[in-house]
Amino acid sequence: MNLTQRKPVLIIGAARQGQALARFLSKQGIPVILNDKRSPESMSDTVKSMADLPVDWVLGSHPLDLLDRVDVLCVSGGVPLTLPIIVEAIKQGKTLTNDTQIFLQSVKAPVIGITGSSGKTTTTTLVGRIAEAGVHAPRKAWVGGNIGLPLVEFLAEIKADDLVILEISSFQLEQMTISPTISAILNITPNHLDRHGTMQAYTTAKARILEYQHSKDIAVLNREDPGAWALRGKVKGKLVTFGFDQPDPSLDGTYLANGEIMLQQSGRQLALFQQSSIALRGRHNVANVLAACAIASVAGLDADAIESGISGFGGVKHRLELVRDFNGVRWYNNSIATTPERTQAVLDAFDEPIVLLLGGRDKHLPWGELSEVIHRKVDHVILFGEAAGLIGEAVGSPHAGDRLKSVESTSQLAQALEIALQTAEAGDIVLLSPGGTSFDEFGDFEERGEFFREWVNQQ
Repeated sequence: MNLTQRKPVLIIGAARQGQALARFLSKQGIPVILNDKRSPESMSDTVKSMADLPVDWVLGSHPLDLLDRVDVLCVSGGVPLTLPIIVEAIKQGKTLTNDTQIFLQSVKAPVIGITGSSGKTTTTTLVGRIAEAGVHAPRKAWVGGNIGLPLVEFLAEIKADDLVILEISSFQLEQMTISPTISAILNITPNHLDRHGTMQAYTTAKARILEYQHSKDIAVLNREDPGAWALRGKVKGKLVTFGFDQPDPSLDGTYLANGEIMLQQSGRQLALFQQSSIALRGRHNVANVLAACAIASVAGLDADAIESGISGFGGVKHRLELVRDFNGVRWYNNSIATTPERTQAVLDAFDEPIVLLLGGRDKHLPWGELSEVIHRKVDHVILFGEAAGLIGEAVGSPHAGDRLKSVESTSQLAQALEIALQTAEAGDIVLLSPGGTSFDEFGDFEERGEFFREWVNQQ
């Protein structure tokens, strides 16, 4: 996209990505049309907050005649590309882009891009902490993208010798024709099939983070995840890996050995720190740490910074977050788990009796494997939300010899929490790890997680 153009740019979706891009483009003197399906009444506070900008608001629908006024559409991450106005724009040969693409085209600093089906926010946060420990003034580390603030607003402040760490979703990647200088794929497992349709389409979107790299760029892949490792043939520059077992001598990467996080680099072995320094719970989080260490090492961050960034980090909100311990029961918020696989991964983090809150809206993903694990690992299941019936059919009833003792179902999370309060005993874990999206009852997983946190803290 040419930032000197004077024809309006149409931004579809007025959530944080759309708003940030509108502010950035307006400050460049580019006319902006900000379009959202939400009503003017529901968007009134947002419109007021941007009243100082020359933004043309079109709310309540996506009228096709907007295309007569523009050549470029910027599509926010949550907006499906099947939307009629986008389908028509593609037919007319309009340019599609988004805030991440525009940021990567414009930023002068090196960029680390991190994607994956799970773990990308925790890994991005860890790399950000390492960078903050290892990057010294006047240099600065910037963390954003799909996590926190879209960084496009801060382009004027980001200097060429700064370091940028971006979390990038498949929704953002499917429109992009540029890749970060360091691109990491943590894993590729079934997710967002309600949006992408097939695993092939989903994988293709994820692979775009590698597609436009150059020979001097670096790719970081999970060598133990079949989905990520299958993309190694797309690597154009240097390949660095991570995983639990020591890599082949020909590969650089991180691994775990004798209770230490290790780095293999140019045939040499370097011990980074003891595994006991990791405060995060669960094997999946050790994998996130291994990924963060591999990424940080290729970004030139030293071992002291790596250990400093990892040590003592207790996790990101809504990601296996211990909310409260009362009456001997610990309540964990893992609202980020919007797929059955993510719920399955966190169950391995606990040996204690588990009361599992499971539900929300289905994403057209299989529940069978999780159901088998539930019968072995979970004591009580409380189903809630739109998908409760579907999940209930997959889980079934407790069987003789199972750990599973009961399966209950209700319509809303608040009712499920009341049941959990009555069910849990001292020594138990109450775990919100829904396996489905929040969109049946809440705006997003964060809103659902905040509801859980507030409810638990009020007891």
